[in-house]
Amino acid sequence: MAGLTPLDEALALILEDATPVADVEIVPLVGALGRTLAEDVLAAVPVPNDDNSAMDGYALRAEESSMTLKVTQRIPAGSAGEEVAPGTAARIFTGAPVPPGADAVVMQENCTLDGDQIQLTQAVVAGENIRRAGQDLEQGSRVLAAGRRLQAEDLGVLASVGCAELKVYRRLVVGILSTGDELVEPGTAASLAPGQIFNSNRYTLQGLLVSLGFEVKDFGMVPDDPDATRRVLEAAAEASDCVISTGGVSVGEEDHVKNQVQALGSLKLWKLRVKPGKPLAYGRIGSTGFFGLPGNPAAVYVTFSMIVRPWLFACQGTQASPPLALPAQAEFEIKRAGSRLEFLRARVEDSDGALRVQLHDNQSSGVLSSVSWANALVVLPPGQTVACGEAVQVVLLDQLSR
Repeated sequence: MAGLTPLDEALALILEDATPVADVEIVPLVGALGRTLAEDVLAAVPVPNDDNSAMDGYALRAEESSMTLKVTQRIPAGSAGEEVAPGTAARIFTGAPVPPGADAVVMQENCTLDGDQIQLTQAVVAGENIRRAGQDLEQGSRVLAAGRRLQAEDLGVLASVGCAELKVYRRLVVGILSTGDELVEPGTAASLAPGQIFNSNRYTLQGLLVSLGFEVKDFGMVPDDPDATRRVLEAAAEASDCVISTGGVSVGEEDHVKNQVQALGSLKLWKLRVKPGKPLAYGRIGSTGFFGLPGNPAAVYVTFSMIVRPWLFACQGTQASPPLALPAQAEFEIKRAGSRLEFLRARVEDSDGALRVQLHDNQSSGVLSSVSWANALVVLPPGQTVACGEAVQVVLLDQLSR
């Protein structure tokens, strides 16, 4: 379709234009979830800190595993034992340091205990059931690299090397606004007047941005008026690193956002070869990045996830990995090929180890409930039809929320 930009070209254009934030701040580890590291983190200590037991059992000399051994000491986790003398063993618990002289740990299930003596029921080899110092992380090694967006598991790894504070980039500030005279805030009206709708896009965008760790500034609803649109866009651009609007970027007489962005800055992209989400705009208001998303709510979700999210991550100093496309067996058919790349709201289920996918029965870009129902998007290239039972590519929605 003439004048429409393919998704891969659009992504390349906007990512080349992304400028990472430079401001850095120090935050406590407990508050670092979702933040982006501004420097490499090196291990101040080895993990584990010493050779320790992987089992509850007995520490001994492997060469003496055929002998009856006297148990001369007890070593719980958090304690250090004495040297294991020849002909003896130490009762040891998981995580406790292996005492000097011992080179193996035998599981308690493989021993018979008679008073203070043990006899092994099977042989043990040197190194068995011992977790070596530094086997997880060696002292001085790089734990995580700058640019890492921290997940819960990362915080545990950082705690294991003693990190209490981290140097991270400041949060990206994203200003959002909704345009349209038809919009009404939930709770402000007992009933809707003809032509009115409740503003759902505001809450979808807020939820997406907060879940990804960005700071949100809400500039509310803007009427279909060019002067009002200009004033709010200017204020949002002044206070934010990025402005995201919904509605007002199509070709109607009341769609003022596109014209006002061009008047205040520049428009670098308009109209995508995707469905839903064709009327998407990208540009700048002064030096502030701007995305004008469609007004239809399902299109807002798709265009944010596929276009805006990678750009925001790049500006935050990290990288959004392309979502992994998985093959799934279609439990639907599409007889008429489309001319745009389509993202179809779908639900994937595992059936005896094979993924099967069904479509929501209404793929209209105005049906937001289809996104709430879905757990995946079927990615359908232009010109492709689908027969029932054929393999299609799916992207799981939970990949788009991290």
